[in-house]
Parts: sequence; structure tokens; C-alpha cells
Amino acid sequence: MNILILGSGGREHAFAWKISQSLLCDQLYVAPGNAGTASVATNLPFSYNDFASLKAAVIEHKVDLVIVGPEEPLVNGVVDFFETDPEISHIKLIGPNKAGAQLEGSKDFSKNFMQKYGIPTAASRTFEAEQYEEGLEYIEKHSLPVVLKADGLAAGKGVIIAEKHEDANTALKEMLLDGKFGGAGNKVVIEQFLKGIELSVFVLTDGDHYKILPEAKDYKRIGENDTGLNTGGMGAVSPVVFADENFLKKVEEKVVKPTLAGLKSEGIKYVGFIFIGLMNIKGEPYVIEYNVRMGDPETEVVIPRIQSDFAMLMAATAKGTLNDYEMAISPQVAVTTVVVSGGYPGDYEKGKVITGSQKVEDVFLYHAGTTFNGNTEVVTNGGRVMALTGVANSLENAVHKSQRAAHAVQFEGKYFRHDIGMDLIRYND
Repeated sequence: MNILILGSGGREHAFAWKISQSLLCDQLYVAPGNAGTASVATNLPFSYNDFASLKAAVIEHKVDLVIVGPEEPLVNGVVDFFETDPEISHIKLIGPNKAGAQLEGSKDFSKNFMQKYGIPTAASRTFEAEQYEEGLEYIEKHSLPVVLKADGLAAGKGVIIAEKHEDANTALKEMLLDGKFGGAGNKVVIEQFLKGIELSVFVLTDGDHYKILPEAKDYKRIGENDTGLNTGGMGAVSPVVFADENFLKKVEEKVVKPTLAGLKSEGIKYVGFIFIGLMNIKGEPYVIEYNVRMGDPETEVVIPRIQSDFAMLMAATAKGTLNDYEMAISPQVAVTTVVVSGGYPGDYEKGKVITGSQKVEDVFLYHAGTTFNGNTEVVTNGGRVMALTGVANSLENAVHKSQRAAHAVQFEGKYFRHDIGMDLIRYND
């Protein structure tokens, strides 16, 4: 079958690398892709939000299956676009329709969904601009810290954890009245702060059956010891030492099953990934958020641990036969370190020549923000540039491999965290 992956990051390179190994895959395309995907697939030069070009491409290249990497095209209705066009409605997609994508596209929808179906989460209320004064009163009575979330997609920047009531008041005004996040901030969810250890659990569903993929922990802050600004993710680890069999069973019974049952009750045919952001609070799971796609950089530690044919897994999901698929998971530990451009997550320069990647050995090197310049050299093209994943029998060795590779890759202004996975080594102690 011919397969098209939408996206341009490390997640999509990991998908492409894995799928390219399958005998089931005849031709593999990525739109728009990066310098890494170009080595295992054919990059197509259009944005994943350009649905007209997408339609033309799937017809021209006789694509059988489209795997949607990022959340934006899902929230924008790419699945509905295919389903309602008779020329392309026969093509299968991995990703939910617009109704299902609300799990990530609207914090208000997802909080109401969790409350309706008894899924453990933080207590919260939602406010719109005309309820601004009510929101201020709610904050004044709220315990600290307090969390404010823009309702819509805000590129990972729409969450504020306020340590003071004054800071929360300022954040509410900036979102609701000043349009800080545009339409994404037309509603603001104010919720209690949950204190515990974060992790992510990934579910793949064909609408009726599901598989739970390897769990992961990511590192969002730019600075070591989780300091500084939030980013798209500076690294990840899988498996997670504090997510034992008993905890993961609770996640399945208290979160996964009621989530899928709730989607069915809402009349939503959900095909694709559900990323469940969790807090482990004294051994009990609480949902922080849903995402409707795989995480990045979590994918770069999850994919290397899936030993079975990933293209066959995607095909089974699309056909509704996921129950017949046997998934093999490696017991080894995967650790990825993300190397980023200087200045990220703020302003940064692009076009810096990348060297040293050919010297990287014994790791999976996934490109994220890369492209080619006129001399066919690989250059930086984003904030997060590469994810370097070490796999080993121990967490310590996986950390060592990943960090060694991060040191080897060179470009002007390169930065990476040196402490990815170190907290979990100490947790073991």
C-alpha cells in the first residue's frame, strides 16, 4: 500500500523510519517532511493544512492510507474533508474527525467530557469574556497555585500556572480581554493544581478495539531541573519507573475504558491515537489533558520499543481489525534528548549548518526542524532540531547513549538539557 504521513517533526520522522521497514509499504510520502524523512520517504512540498494540495497528492500518488501527525489538521477537519469528498472518501485516515478532535481542540469540551463520564481530573470552571468579573471572584477564592488554560489550540503556550492571585488575574485579563492567544482564549478554563508525577499513556483505537502503547515521561521546561519556559519537549523516557503494572491497570479501568465508552456514547467514531496526559498522585491517575495524536518527543521513545510491524498496526487500525493484531513491545529502556536552536522557545535563527550527525553511532537520530540548503547541506529549520534516542537494557546506559549523541551533533547556538532521565535514575534509588 502507498502511505502518506502529514507533518514535519521528529514524530513524523520516527513514523516514517519505522514504516519504511515494512513489506506492506510500497511507496511512502511525507508532507512536508524534513531532511530526515527525505532519507526514507519522498517529501511532498505542501503544508499539512493545505487540504486542496493534499487531495491532489493522494490522487496523483494513489495513496491508500494517510497518517495525520499534528493536531492542527485534525481540529481543522481533515478527516471530515476526506469523508465528504466522493473522489477521496475511500482513502483511510489515522486520526479522529472534527468532533473527536475536540478532545484536544477545546479544553472546555474535554473537561465537560471527563466530568460527564466520571474520568478523574482536576476540579474546574470555564469562563468567557462576559464572565470576566465572575472569573476574578473565582480566582480570589481559589487555592494556590491555580491553573489557567486557553480553551483552544495555542501551540503549547496556553497554560499558565499562577503562584499568586495577582498573576492569575493578569493572565485571565490577557486571555479573555486582550486576546493574547487569539480565538484560542475566547474561553478560559480555571482549574485546581494537581501535585504529583506526570507521565503520558498512549492509546490506539479503531473505534471499537484498542491497544495501549508504551507509556512515556517527557520534559517540557527549557532549563535543567525543570526550570524556565515551557517548550514543545526537551526529551523523553520510556518505560516510566513509577508507572508499574498496578498503576497502568488503574489507568486502563478508570481512564481508557470510560474515555472510549464516552466517545461512543457521544456518537463519535474515533479512529487514531489518544494521548492521555496524566498525573500520578499517590498511585492514583488523574487526567491533565487529552491530545488527539502521538506526542513529540514521546514518539521518539515509544516507536523504538514497538518491535512489531508498524505499517501493519496502522492498516489494522484503519480497517477496524485492531483486535487481531499482536503487538510486541521491547522491555528495553529508550531515552531521547532534543537538541534545539539557541534562543528557543523564544526567537531563534534558522539556516545553521549541522555537522557531526554522521559520527553518531548506536542511537536513533530523528530529524525535527531540519531542511536542506542550496548546497544540499542539512541546516536548522526550527526550534527543536533533532531528537537523539538511546536504547539500552538499563536507564543509565540509555541516558549515556542519548547524551553522547547530543554532544556529537554540532551547529551554531546548539543547546540541550543534560539531565534528561536523571530524576528517574534517582527515583530508582
